[in-house]
Amino acid sequence: MKTALRFLLYGTLCLALGLTACAKKTVTDTSADMSKAKVSDDDAARQRQLEEERRRQAELEEQQRRAAAMAAVKQEVANMIFFDFDKYDLKPEAREVLQKKAQILKDNSVLKIIIAGNCDERGTEEYNLALGERRARAAYEYLVLLGIEAGRMSIVSYGEERPLDPGHGEAAWSKNRRDEFTIVQ
Repeated sequence: MKTALRFLLYGTLCLALGLTACAKKTVTDTSADMSKAKVSDDDAARQRQLEEERRRQAELEEQQRRAAAMAAVKQEVANMIFFDFDKYDLKPEAREVLQKKAQILKDNSVLKIIIAGNCDERGTEEYNLALGERRARAAYEYLVLLGIEAGRMSIVSYGEERPLDPGHGEAAWSKNRRDEFTIVQ
């Protein structure tokens, strides 16, 4: 009976060891997990790249918008005003132009301008230099009245030295009696 008991004990033990040894093992496929992780990393990299491209495109569009706006500002500031013969008082249309310039200068507080007074060829050089200065000063003072800081503007007179039209008749002379405006920032 001892033998039978031993045989039963050994049989049970062998059966138990055999069952645990033959139990189904879970095998994880690490190559599939790694592949999924790589796809996920690739997607994230593509997403970052797309976001960077969108950011650069938006930045470029903003720069283009600013450049176009500054070009429009420069164009408006460059508009000249004209004077009658031997006069430096501002005509109503000159005041309108100056009001637009004042608004632009208020909107762009870093801009500084030079106002250049010009004359036609009639009169002496000294007289025309003085008249050009009075014309530039008239625009300068009107802009100050409109709220533009005096320190943001300077004046210069070219007299008859820089004609817009080199002709020798009233049509040419009327173009040469003017104030020009240049942004100097």
